Amino acid sequence: MYDCFGAGQQVSQVTFGGQSWRHAPHTARLMFEVFPIVRDLHELSWYLTEALTLQAAGRLHDDLSLALQETDRLAQGSPQNFLELDADEHRRDVNVLLLQTSENARSGVQHTKTDYRGADLIGAKLEGADLRGASLRGAYLIGADLRRADLRLADVIGADLRGADLGGANLTGSLFLIQSQLDSAKGNGDTRLSPSFVRPAHWASSGT
Repeated sequence: MYDCFGAGQQVSQVTFGGQSWRHAPHTARLMFEVFPIVRDLHELSWYLTEALTLQAAGRLHDDLSLALQETDRLAQGSPQNFLELDADEHRRDVNVLLLQTSENARSGVQHTKTDYRGADLIGAKLEGADLRGASLRGAYLIGADLRRADLRLADVIGADLRGADLGGANLTGSLFLIQSQLDSAKGNGDTRLSPSFVRPAHWASSGT
């Protein structure tokens, strides 16, 4: 499932002053070039905002706040500003802070933490796995069996959960989890989520 983090509305209503590429075809090419940049900035803003809610932010709080302010400022730019922006460099700078925040948060988990960062776990059998405090950043978990897995304080930023079975899994307090990740996965009434999330309508109502 794809999440544009509100970038579509931002580009059409703010960056291009309410113009639609359908009604103003001459704007289409530029609008399509700008959209992914704005989308990335909005995504970073979302992660920075979440990082600031974590007690683990601690001494990073001021740096995270400044990074959020800068990211939001950049997201208000003109089309030309976006084309001149080194978005990859900005993402790298922000990611350093997000990673430090993640490491701080996960340090409270006392057992040996699994590092699956960027791992190919497509179809992996992880039923009942203790993944507390694990790094699943950018991991490919497409179709993985995560039933009854414990994912508390696991860093799932960018993890691909399409078709993953989260039935009975515990995702309360999972770090940088977004709604679209849940929407792309399978789950049930026993899947535990933090209150800020909406249980997807397609999830089963009972255990699997």
